[in-house]
Amino acid sequence: MLPSMPVSARGRPRRLRGLIRKEFLQIIRDPSSIAIAFVMPVVLLLLFGYGVSLNAMHVPVAVVLEKPGPDGYGFAARLQGSAYFRTVMMATMQQAQQALMHRRVDGIVCLRSSFARDLTQPGGATIQVILNGVDANNARLVSGYVQNAWEGWASHRAAERGKPAPFSVHIEQRVWFNSQVRSRNFLVPGLIAVIMTLIGALLTALVVAREWERGTMEALLVTPVRLPELLLGKLIPYYILGMGGMTLSVLMAVFLFHVPLRGSVGFLFVASSLFLLAALGMGMLISTVTKNQFVAAQVAIITTFLPAFILSGFIFDISSMPRVIQIITHVLAARYFVSILHTIFLAGDVWPVLWPNALALAVMVMIFLGLTRRKSRKRLE
Repeated sequence: MLPSMPVSARGRPRRLRGLIRKEFLQIIRDPSSIAIAFVMPVVLLLLFGYGVSLNAMHVPVAVVLEKPGPDGYGFAARLQGSAYFRTVMMATMQQAQQALMHRRVDGIVCLRSSFARDLTQPGGATIQVILNGVDANNARLVSGYVQNAWEGWASHRAAERGKPAPFSVHIEQRVWFNSQVRSRNFLVPGLIAVIMTLIGALLTALVVAREWERGTMEALLVTPVRLPELLLGKLIPYYILGMGGMTLSVLMAVFLFHVPLRGSVGFLFVASSLFLLAALGMGMLISTVTKNQFVAAQVAIITTFLPAFILSGFIFDISSMPRVIQIITHVLAARYFVSILHTIFLAGDVWPVLWPNALALAVMVMIFLGLTRRKSRKRLE
């Protein structure tokens, strides 16, 4: 005769199902949870996908021809035909400088009066480029665009005359992983990590803290529900909600923004699960410590959202940060997930990059869930 199962163990699956059902009912009653999981990703992806670009397009540039001629007009036409520039022809440098001072243009391209003559000389001609350096990134981009336009025009001019291009070194560029050099391909995958941080950490921190404020958590603590069951009952519904938001974000990235997905979808699911569990663990830890919605929201934004936005490599290159900040980024789960997303979407299954980052996420899952389990007590004090 088999020994009878203890009452607590025999009722464990039933209690867990009841807790999960309770959480889903709470999610349905509170539309804000669904909005954070599904509406917010759509809004953020549309804003960043269409409204934010790291490329400089249609930059207003003043073009000054001190001595107009066919060669000068030819180079000016080259700039006008580029999508990167919106050229404004000006008669004198004084007018162009005034326009730059008043921010009507972001740069000046000046061809000296000796431009046509210098083209026939062994040393070649030079052009003067003056840029507004307030936005250093934009200035660097415009400088590169002007240089490419100049090299392209000079090569085309030489080919028309049956002469070799006037350069001792010929540069043939090949761009790997993002051949179109679209900033959208870089921004959208990284934004998925920010979205999942908000869904996991912020949403969980708020809903658990809300239970403490409303007194429903106290009601749960006096029931036969064990602490691991209580934590699982909180994790599973919001894990499903978070993965739903992740799926929606990936579908929008691929089919709406046409970001290539070159890597394994299965590994993307595994990595997303690890990151979401780490984010859920952070959210539950915050709510366990604070037990107040307002404080939980502030702590979640400061400790999860802002670091994920600024220090994860989503927008700003980590290698260009000060050494101290680079060290700090190693304790952020978003850093590893952003690296995984960029690799899977743009490069493919580069396992020497994917596995170490996934391992780091797994370690963080154990740390945050372990701390949550340790800080959680089935008592009111």
